[in-house]
Amino acid sequence: MVHPSAQAGDVFLPVTERTLMNGHGKGHIGGQFVSTHLPRRWMLLVALVWLAVMPDLALAIPAYARQTRLACVACHVGAFGPQLTQFGRQFKLLGYTMKVGDGKSLPLSAMLVESFTHTQKAQADVPAKGFGRNDNAELQQASVFLAGRLSEHIGVFAQATYSENGGLLGWDNMDLRYARAFSRGSHSGIWGISINNNPTVSDVFNTAPAWMYPYLSADLAPGAPAQPMLFGGLGGQAIGASAYMQVDGAWYVEAGGYRSLSPSFLRRVNAGYDGRVSGIAPYARAAYTWQMPAGDLSIGGFLLSLHRSLVGANFAGDAVAVPGPSDRFRDIGLDASYQYTRGDHGFTADALYVSEQQRLDATYADGGADHLHNSLQAFNLKGSYWYRNTYGVTLASFVDNGSNDLTLYGNNGSPDTRGESIEFNYNPFGEATSWHQPWANVRLGLQYTYFTRFSALVHNIDGAGRSASANNTLYFYVWLAI
Repeated sequence: MVHPSAQAGDVFLPVTERTLMNGHGKGHIGGQFVSTHLPRRWMLLVALVWLAVMPDLALAIPAYARQTRLACVACHVGAFGPQLTQFGRQFKLLGYTMKVGDGKSLPLSAMLVESFTHTQKAQADVPAKGFGRNDNAELQQASVFLAGRLSEHIGVFAQATYSENGGLLGWDNMDLRYARAFSRGSHSGIWGISINNNPTVSDVFNTAPAWMYPYLSADLAPGAPAQPMLFGGLGGQAIGASAYMQVDGAWYVEAGGYRSLSPSFLRRVNAGYDGRVSGIAPYARAAYTWQMPAGDLSIGGFLLSLHRSLVGANFAGDAVAVPGPSDRFRDIGLDASYQYTRGDHGFTADALYVSEQQRLDATYADGGADHLHNSLQAFNLKGSYWYRNTYGVTLASFVDNGSNDLTLYGNNGSPDTRGESIEFNYNPFGEATSWHQPWANVRLGLQYTYFTRFSALVHNIDGAGRSASANNTLYFYVWLAI
């Protein structure tokens, strides 16, 4: 899955597993059109060979690169998505419409991610159908994108993604924008409207859950038992519209609402159905950015509030909303980000804290929770360093916690899961002067995640002697964007 903040320099964007998590940690592949099983790793090999031996044809693929004629470093820290530079943020806010030259171009692109996942101890059960209990290789993502300028003020980022985990092809993140620049006296800025299918997809900061670190992570390894709704709880299952404005490159405000898509539509695009939002779920975002000689500092916040019904099945076996009371979720988030770039060196730091208050009228009445009122909290912190946009290292820490509820969470009833990660990256064509920049986009990543606590426990987390460290995960990936 990819990143709607993909910008001028490339036509890809990572859609993290976190982006496609629902509010209770159950991951799914973001939306899909056709249920079809595709061949496996040969696709990545063919694409790599094609890129190496047929560079002239490769020029016809990357939509944003063809449209702007800019190197990836113009829009991305590390010359690869999704970390956006100041210029990259402006490109997205202007609706992906910036263009160089008068020629017409086809706004299409593609991405492949091949990965390998190893956990410190084999899992008790296979993580997904068709895989083993450990040491799994998979074609994690194969995506095509409609991405670029449609008219002077309208642009689009839309993605369809196939994953070997699930074997389905369907819709992923989507962001259709209308945007205009304005000037009033001594003030200038950008205003626009975004139609998208996931709160925070429209955001331009990498603290937003849709685009936050990890940009890619293992989908065949254990993860947090639960996270707030803001972490993809409506991803791919709703449609929303928001109006946004940036003033003087400093203030950014956005407000809108989301409503559920019909079960029949979601079935056609294989997006899953975790419950129906009652009415409109309001969403708001605000941030302030201080410009610095070699970077910037931003501080802001998020708000998401929704009522959601439970899911049942009709006589045909299709998932439908259950009549009756609904559960209420209210998320409030605070975030901060910092960027520094000078010469060959680049540094970014991001922090996000989200608190969710729950009133589980439907779940509690149905016997699915011990308490009517519950809460969840999530804290994420990461820092990245890049040298010549080619060599990168990232350190990150995460804490997911909340109130105890044995029936809701199982195990010992606590979602408290904590850990750290380190990742090393190599972009062989990351520099602006690299061979075939910006159309040759390859990233190698080695990521290690270790857990200091899982479901509030360090030892015997499953009642069968498994420790939190048994879930430590080594994850290697090759990411290609063309």
